[in-house]
Amino acid sequence: MSRSGTVAVYFVASPLQYLAARRIAGNFEAGSRQVLVWYKPGLDAVVDPREWDACSYMAWPRLEPLPGPFGRHRRLRANIGLVAGLVGPCDRLVLHSAVYDTEAINYFLRALPAACGAREMRARILPDGVISIRRYPLSPLKRVLQCARKLRRLFAPELDYQCFGGDRIGSDAPFCDRIYVLPGLPNEYPPHKVRVLPPLVDARVRDEPAPGARRALVIGQPLTPFRLMSAADLAETTERMRRWLAGEGIASIDYKAHPKDDARELGHPDYLVIEPAGALESHMAQTPYDVVIGVRSSSLLLARQIYPPRVRVVAFGWERVRFKSEQEREDMRRAFTACGVEFA
Repeated sequence: MSRSGTVAVYFVASPLQYLAARRIAGNFEAGSRQVLVWYKPGLDAVVDPREWDACSYMAWPRLEPLPGPFGRHRRLRANIGLVAGLVGPCDRLVLHSAVYDTEAINYFLRALPAACGAREMRARILPDGVISIRRYPLSPLKRVLQCARKLRRLFAPELDYQCFGGDRIGSDAPFCDRIYVLPGLPNEYPPHKVRVLPPLVDARVRDEPAPGARRALVIGQPLTPFRLMSAADLAETTERMRRWLAGEGIASIDYKAHPKDDARELGHPDYLVIEPAGALESHMAQTPYDVVIGVRSSSLLLARQIYPPRVRVVAFGWERVRFKSEQEREDMRRAFTACGVEFA
């Protein structure tokens, strides 16, 4: 295998991160060898291998350890070998991930440059929806746990955990030189590191629906499994959304479930369940709607960026959602308001 100059590697775990990686590859890393690695099962339905020089699924060590003793440890080593094989020999590495305080990604900071013979390495942060509007400082306990992860060096020298402080995603770390954010969203990152991405999808559909055929999209989200809502509040919010749509005179309603939304918690028998082949954001870019509604899904923010002002994007039930703190509620409300999402 010939030696490459710069190789950009993208570790993604959601359709949003995948779309961001595509934009970065085309707008910021053009000319580099492009390598995609996804580590959440099911994301292969979104990935188009033709858009990448190399791509592969990578098992999460904690959730998919190798069989036998020390399976998690051996999975970590196998993952490094897998990604190093995709990258090949190179002079410069640019790593992209939404977070670096996780063993599944962190070990690559030191192991991958060594495995590929890279003389230079930079790490950059992918946007992760509303999660990316706030900082998440590492607690003293988290810092101690980071140091404990370095003990793997005793058995595998390549597993040398890169400890850091400040924000847990790595935005303050010296190895991070750039943080990508979505347009319109506020953030608390160092301004000199921030780069605003262009729209993640090219919205090709702008035509008006036929008269009398107003259409809505309901974006599902698993709320009770994550204790974001009680069952009673979920039922009330679901019914209020349905009444609101009826009041708007909309009878044609699509429902898109979240990948973890097995119960279709915001669904209704009147809705048509859709399963787009690719990312929801790509589906929205090609499908005209008059209304897009949900609760607190990041896809509401992207819908507001994709659709023209005549399309209403509305969030329901926030007075019943359990946030970790009032500060988190206020920060998220500020982000939704800044993007033009309505509240009902």
